[in-house]
Amino acid sequence: MIKDRKIRVAIVGLGFGAEFIPIYQAHPHAEMYAVCRRSEKQLHECGDRFGVKARHTDFNKLLQDPNVDAVHINSPIPDHAPQSIAALKAGKHVACTVPMGTSVKECRQIVDLQRQTGKTYMMMETVVYSREYLFVKELYDKGELGRLQFLRGSHQQDMDGWPNYWPGLPPMWYATHCASPCLAILSKPDEPAHAESVVCHGSGRIREELIKRYNSPFAIETATFKIRGSDVVAEVTRSLFDTARQYRESFDATGSKKSFEWQQVENEEPVIHTRGLPEPQIPKRVKVPDFARLLPESIRKFTQPAAVQDAEHLSFIQGGGHGGSHPHLAHAFLCAIRGERPAFPDAATSANWTMVGICAHESAMRGGERVEIPALDGTVMSFAG
Repeated sequence: MIKDRKIRVAIVGLGFGAEFIPIYQAHPHAEMYAVCRRSEKQLHECGDRFGVKARHTDFNKLLQDPNVDAVHINSPIPDHAPQSIAALKAGKHVACTVPMGTSVKECRQIVDLQRQTGKTYMMMETVVYSREYLFVKELYDKGELGRLQFLRGSHQQDMDGWPNYWPGLPPMWYATHCASPCLAILSKPDEPAHAESVVCHGSGRIREELIKRYNSPFAIETATFKIRGSDVVAEVTRSLFDTARQYRESFDATGSKKSFEWQQVENEEPVIHTRGLPEPQIPKRVKVPDFARLLPESIRKFTQPAAVQDAEHLSFIQGGGHGGSHPHLAHAFLCAIRGERPAFPDAATSANWTMVGICAHESAMRGGERVEIPALDGTVMSFAG
């Protein structure tokens, strides 16, 4: 662990990844040391804008730099596992945007390497650090929801026109945004909740030209999964193509006393349902706080929409960063490297959250057969696939 100096961070991938640069620059325990992007022109444009001197177009050369302590990977999905594996082998701490990988084999490799190296690995799952999720988690921890009875997540997005690997991607291969909050809320600091098995059904059919690449025909995949050691079941829904729906990442928690429902469309407020009230009074819209109080003062502003952050960097900053999650993610990663708290999600938990989707798609392709999710935390479970 590093506690006697600032952690030197390198960011890989400067589209979405550039949004984290000013956060690391403002964090008291980080040095925004290096950036990496394949396009030399775009690399220097970003480096000049933010004043980052160390720049690389070659990821492997970046890993050879002994000054780099940690890499934050924001590259395309097919690169996540290979780059995470290479970085761990190079002795770097790793943060990686979702998902961890696209196969059980990749997830297992990363978990094994993290244990062998002792370095921090954290999948940067935005939803479990969003203001809405933190609000629900706080209500649950205070006992206000009562007993959790059911959990639901959805992630719906139209990916038409996106390049490279996206056309035809199986919806559940990118399911962490909807699966993770259902597991995170039941997790304890020393006992993360993991999914045990999953049943998934595909629905509808995408255009024939989209099916070719992955042999995945479904417009929507919906899964229910069992949670180890719990009587709670979660349901998640995912769509990517040929489905009319505004972008939405959502999480609903049904409790015995109160239930939380994520807002249906943008710019609405979520709803709390309270049991025992007269019927018209049961639902109530609530304003969710930003939870900036959980962060060092120097990065609290990054929980806010871009317009109130820094006008100079507006083209690089998404409004509040996925529900204000970006500064929380960066802070959690740095705290884990410093040994102040475990990474959340850690490698085994990141793998479980990712494999929910991988195994769900396998189930859908088998007509809804139950698939057990491999346990990479020491528990033995079977996996056919």
